[in-house]
Amino acid sequence: MNNLVSIITPCYNSEKFISQTINSVLNQTYKNWEMIIVDDVSTDKSVDIISAFCKQDSRIQLHQLLNNSGAAIARNKAIELAQGSFIAFLDSDDLWLPKKLECQLDFMLKNEYSLSYTSYEIINEDGNLTDKIINCKDKLDYNRMLYSNEIGCLTAMYNRDILGKIFMPEIRKRQDYGLWLKILKSEKYAFGLTKVLAQYRNRSKSMSNNKVEMLKWNWNLYKNVENLSYFRATYCTLCNVLHKLFK
Repeated sequence: MNNLVSIITPCYNSEKFISQTINSVLNQTYKNWEMIIVDDVSTDKSVDIISAFCKQDSRIQLHQLLNNSGAAIARNKAIELAQGSFIAFLDSDDLWLPKKLECQLDFMLKNEYSLSYTSYEIINEDGNLTDKIINCKDKLDYNRMLYSNEIGCLTAMYNRDILGKIFMPEIRKRQDYGLWLKILKSEKYAFGLTKVLAQYRNRSKSMSNNKVEMLKWNWNLYKNVENLSYFRATYCTLCNVLHKLFK
């Protein structure tokens, strides 16, 4: 199907947020999509909630892992199942604004971009707007991205017809960062659409709020996935620290 967008959504114990996330997809002005939700053995009511949506709309698909395996495995399973020409990412607690797919797909098609991302705003755990907006850069290359991950996963989309299916490194954390780096090894740039088209939910228990853990996983990505030297991996990790401090 032409320009079908496959939406990749890993889920683990997201009963509090998953309905809002799915509804933000149902409310898209662009309708040619499939949403592939892979549940990572949730112990709450996530599966029941998702199943109810699946019965209402066949574009929503639920797949369940047999063992708790982490977001990378869940996302890669969804990518494996994806039928779309475009692969987009939306976590089970984040939201898209209604014109997200329409605007971003038009941006990519007109310019023949293989990887794009957008600006987004921060909401708190209760879904209320904060005063923080993450304004994206016009374009990013591999070297720039090594020093800081400036692509919000909830905003990213890649063109499968150009790139083929590209999977995330199967590490517990920072696998999305690893995917952007993998793509940018073959593509000169990723391109940013500066419109705010998504909402990232800032949760108190999220890994992004645990700076020490984030740095540890960044180091692991640089050293063991990107195979950087000890010196360069250390330098990139320090650059990430400085970026977070002055962001």
